[in-house]
Amino acid sequence: MGLQVAFTGILSQVSSENPDFYNWNRVKIRYCDGASFSGDTEVQAKNGRKLFFRGQRIWEVIMGELLSEGLGKAKQAFLTGCSAGGLATFIHCDSFRALMPKDAVVKCLSDAGFFLDEKDVSGKRTMQSFFNEVIALQNVGKNLPTDCTKKMEPSQCVFPRELIKRIKTPFFILNPAYDFWQIQHILVPEASDTKRHWLRCKQNIHSCDSNQIEILQGFRTSLLDALSEFQHKKDAGMFINSCYIHCQTMSNLTWHSPISPRINNKTIAEAVGDWYFGRREVKVVDCPYPCNPTCYHMDFKSLMG
Repeated sequence: MGLQVAFTGILSQVSSENPDFYNWNRVKIRYCDGASFSGDTEVQAKNGRKLFFRGQRIWEVIMGELLSEGLGKAKQAFLTGCSAGGLATFIHCDSFRALMPKDAVVKCLSDAGFFLDEKDVSGKRTMQSFFNEVIALQNVGKNLPTDCTKKMEPSQCVFPRELIKRIKTPFFILNPAYDFWQIQHILVPEASDTKRHWLRCKQNIHSCDSNQIEILQGFRTSLLDALSEFQHKKDAGMFINSCYIHCQTMSNLTWHSPISPRINNKTIAEAVGDWYFGRREVKVVDCPYPCNPTCYHMDFKSLMG
C-alpha cells in the first residue's frame, strides 16, 4: 500500500477532469479489511495467535472522525467506491445516509461492484463459495440485512442483486457489461479452465472466439436481468457500457477525457453529474460488444510484454 495516492478521476480537483465534483471536499478511505468494511470477529489461528477482523468497526470509527471534521454539516454528500469498495457502498449506503443531516442531499454510487452470483464455465458457483468463506471467517452475516438473512444464506445476501432491493438512498450503478475481474474470477476462474482454452480471451476480449463471445453475451444478459427491477426505481441511475474493464471512476482516462468511453455521447462523469444534480434521468445501457468504438478495453497481453 503506497504512502500516497493520486487523486484522479472522480477525486480530481481539476475542473476539466472532474467537472461536477472538482471543488468538493474529497476523502479516500483506504481498504484494508478484506470484507468490504463489514466483518467483526476474532478468530483463534492454528498457531494459537488471535486474528482480528474489524472492518465494520473501522468503518464506524472513520465515519465518526469525518463527521467531527465537518461531514456532519454537509449540504451534499456522495459515497462511492469501486470493486470491493463498490460492494462496501451497497452495504453501507443507507447507514451513511443515516449519519447525515436530514436536509442534506445524499446519494451513493457503486463502480464495478455489482458482482454476479453466476455459475462459472464448469458449472460451479465459485463466487458464492468465495463469499461464503469470507462471511464465515469474518462473521459478516450479522452486518447484512436481517430480512434477507432470515430467508436465505448470508452468502446470497451479500450479492448486490439482493442488497439493492433494500437500499432506500438514491443509488447509481456503474458497471461494464464485460467486467474483466468478474470474467476472470467468476465466469472463468483458473480452476474451471485447466486446459487454458480461455487464456487468450481473458487477456484481450478481441481474441475471444465466437463461442466465447456467445458465453460473454450470456454473462451480459445475466447482469441486465439482475438490474431489471432496479432499473424501474424512480431515483435510480445506471451506466452499463460494453467495455472490457473494471473500475472506471478512478482514472481520468475513463472518467472524463477526450477519449473516455461514452454512451449517447456522454462521458461517465457527465452522466453521473446529470443524475446526482437531477439535470436529467440517467439509465443507459450500451449495445452489446463490439458496438461501442469509444470503449477502453484492458489488454493484459500488452501489460505482460
